[in-house]
Amino acid sequence: MKKKNVLITGATSGIGYEFAKLYAEKNYNLILVARNDENLQKTATEMKEISKDKTIQIIEIPIDLFDRESAHKIYQTTKKLDIFVDILINNAGQGEWGKFHKTDIDREIDLIELNINTVLSLTKLYLRDMVLHNKGKILFLASSVSNAPSPYFSVYAATKAFILSFAEAIAYEVKDTNITITALRPGPTDTDFFHKAKAENSVTYREKELANPEEVAKAGLEALKKKKHIAMPGFQNKFQSMLNNIMTDDKIAANMEKQLKKSTKKEGRVKPNHLASLREWEYINAVREKRNILFEQ
Repeated sequence: MKKKNVLITGATSGIGYEFAKLYAEKNYNLILVARNDENLQKTATEMKEISKDKTIQIIEIPIDLFDRESAHKIYQTTKKLDIFVDILINNAGQGEWGKFHKTDIDREIDLIELNINTVLSLTKLYLRDMVLHNKGKILFLASSVSNAPSPYFSVYAATKAFILSFAEAIAYEVKDTNITITALRPGPTDTDFFHKAKAENSVTYREKELANPEEVAKAGLEALKKKKHIAMPGFQNKFQSMLNNIMTDDKIAANMEKQLKKSTKKEGRVKPNHLASLREWEYINAVREKRNILFEQ
């Protein structure tokens, strides 16, 4: 029986890594996409060890998804290898913490490129093939803040609002086909996201309980299996979303400000517990330290 192929962006840490594990366990061929070549190689090796079928193919695509041409380069790579992507996991995404008038506009334009433009392009390219074959699944990483104006994460939350609306719209467009479109809406999760966003000192990260990326990925996988359009893992996450649907926007923003502002506590979480995310966290710190040394020189 021919193995199915799954393409996962942001596959070296967090939720993306856990999706790779789940599909490796199911003996899917994996197309793993990430920027860090070293961590990508380590992830591929780990997935080979996880899969009981040693004949699975694991293709590594080291690429910078901030690059506007990245989606087309990924697509061309799979086309040259004559690979039909049965499942597309649009996982990669980043944020930037801080008040909008103080944050770096170039960084935020890059975030829009990564969180929206690259996702849109990948979806366009692979959905066309899925429609042609009348089969396939696409999962989007939306967020619990997709319907919550979020001070300190204004641009990130706005990009996730786009993703949720986009996913729901195309899900309706393909409702009479054998294609499944799912938006996964996790709450704050134990990954390296907060460090890339420079939000290590936020109340949410320092003081609050974070979701387990393995459980989040399992919820996404189950939603795809059941052909659900929305997956929102965790009771607290579901409850907060329900409140957001009945609260006014200013009250939602006030609530989010309390969660995302800078923590005043000296103790608390400083790094992820999730092992693959910890590896990425160490890489981020090494890059920052190198930049600081160069700046000082």
